Amino acid sequence: MITIWLGFLALIAVLLFLDLGLFHRRDTVLSFKQALSWTCVWIAAALVFNIFVYGLYEHNWLGWTDYASHHSTGSEAALDFFTGYVVEKSLSMDNLFVIAMIFAYFHVPLALQHRVLFWGIFGAVVLRGIMIALGSVLIARFEWIIYVFGAFLIFSAAKMLFTREEAFSPEHNPLINLTKKFFPVTHEFHGHHFFVTIADKTTATPLLLALVLVESSDVMFAVDSIPAVFAVTRDPFIVFTSNIFAILGLRSLYFVLGSMIEKFRYLKPSIIVLLAYVGFKMLLSHYFTIPNGVSLGIIAGILSTGVVASLEADRRDRLRQDTFHSDDDTVL
Repeated sequence: MITIWLGFLALIAVLLFLDLGLFHRRDTVLSFKQALSWTCVWIAAALVFNIFVYGLYEHNWLGWTDYASHHSTGSEAALDFFTGYVVEKSLSMDNLFVIAMIFAYFHVPLALQHRVLFWGIFGAVVLRGIMIALGSVLIARFEWIIYVFGAFLIFSAAKMLFTREEAFSPEHNPLINLTKKFFPVTHEFHGHHFFVTIADKTTATPLLLALVLVESSDVMFAVDSIPAVFAVTRDPFIVFTSNIFAILGLRSLYFVLGSMIEKFRYLKPSIIVLLAYVGFKMLLSHYFTIPNGVSLGIIAGILSTGVVASLEADRRDRLRQDTFHSDDDTVL
């Protein structure tokens, strides 16, 4: 059993090394075509791994199901993985808006953004592993905590719905203030370095502050997304692997959506509905179980509605602007 876990961690380490150490060694701007290609690569990698998940549970490779805490058929495990992957990917989309604001606030050059996102993902792998392990232990020992998770997701959805957007102010972030207490901070970027030596003092660059905020924002979003995946399955292996594969592709997806991110105005409302649905699913799990196949269809419908509504609203806005400019030309 430990062999499978170590093998997965080794796979992630190799993928991360190839990403930054081989394919993205130089600080260059990732084009839309390159970002789209890498997004497809990461999605394909997740789907290939899902085939492995099927075989692992269906054929008991390396005696996995003899020791696994949750016994599922290959089809059930593969569906759980894919549903968890979609849930995590969907909820992480909201994080992309925050990352965009972080980069804009610190004026992080496009060529350096990939490096910040890489180390942000590396930290997220470690932090999410700890949080998922803790969540698995809590659910195993206190089954009633699943209702706490469900209530928390509904509370998060309500908070997102009724809380007004506040001005983005990193200067009030406690982690930023803590970093500034330990290190002086330069106002200039020094290539892709997070630290430089100035006057014999180790000095942080704005790139480090951006990384600190990216990491802290991921932790905040993980507090919502990890309980949501536990609503899909309580198998810690599937929760962890689906989470990790979902966030591995966020860097390239960010560059795909970077220029279009403001067009998805109804994405956040769809995420609110998604959180509320998963929360109610967890609260009602004692009385009846919604099959993951049905949940996957509901989730796809929620997200598709948000995307289609956003694109349609953007189309109407462009049509209205074209009509306005046409009327102005007529007057002239």
